[in-house]
Amino acid sequence: MNPTQFSWPAGKRMALSLSFDDGRESQWRHALPLLDAHGVHATFYPMPAAVREHLEPWCAAVAAGHEIGNHSATHPCSGNFRFSRHNALEDMSLEQVEQGELLGANRQLEELLGVHPRTFAYPCGQTTVGRGESVRSYVPAVARHFLAGRLFFSEMHNDPAYCDLHQLYAVTMDNTDAAGVDALLDAARAEGGWLILAGHDAGPQGARQTTILETLEHLCRMAAEPENGIWLDTVEHIAEHVRNNRCAHGDARI
Repeated sequence: MNPTQFSWPAGKRMALSLSFDDGRESQWRHALPLLDAHGVHATFYPMPAAVREHLEPWCAAVAAGHEIGNHSATHPCSGNFRFSRHNALEDMSLEQVEQGELLGANRQLEELLGVHPRTFAYPCGQTTVGRGESVRSYVPAVARHFLAGRLFFSEMHNDPAYCDLHQLYAVTMDNTDAAGVDALLDAARAEGGWLILAGHDAGPQGARQTTILETLEHLCRMAAEPENGIWLDTVEHIAEHVRNNRCAHGDARI
């Protein structure tokens, strides 16, 4: 697909998605009220256990129009992380991930919130099971069941005319100040890109894995100014636009 054929809605010059992983308490205590006050819809990837523990605020998030995506049932990562040593991707099969982690989490979130997740966030941004010569990617399983899959700790925005919707780049917004996110926005706008930001906790200071509330508010205000040309929406809605735009131009890479 020729990049010049791709266009964002209403003359926007870039797209932006805000996403949060795990379903941590600070998200519904601090981030959700701020986003709702600005009329901004974000994408949340909560663990089913976190939703079950605090069902009311997550139901409120759904009612407010935020996207609820799938982040797996048990958050398996490489056993190189000590917290995942007994739930390690190296020791899992593709079937375990697809049936237990992907579809299992879908079932739980549907039962709890009445939503069918359409996008997935890879725990720890990792996409494979096994070791060495037996390593296998579970990206194809994500592609079978979801509109889009989101990575983590990426270096840049996505090129909407080329990116793999099931391996979308996502840049961390944890511990990042307004100047830091402005640089990311400028780079995406210069290339007509889709910037996906990913965070965990939300709070007034940039502690470990914490999106600074002042930065989050800055992003909302930047997107609200028409001259900035930013389309701020959920991963699901922007992925739909990318897919539909490609289909309209006969691009098979969807």
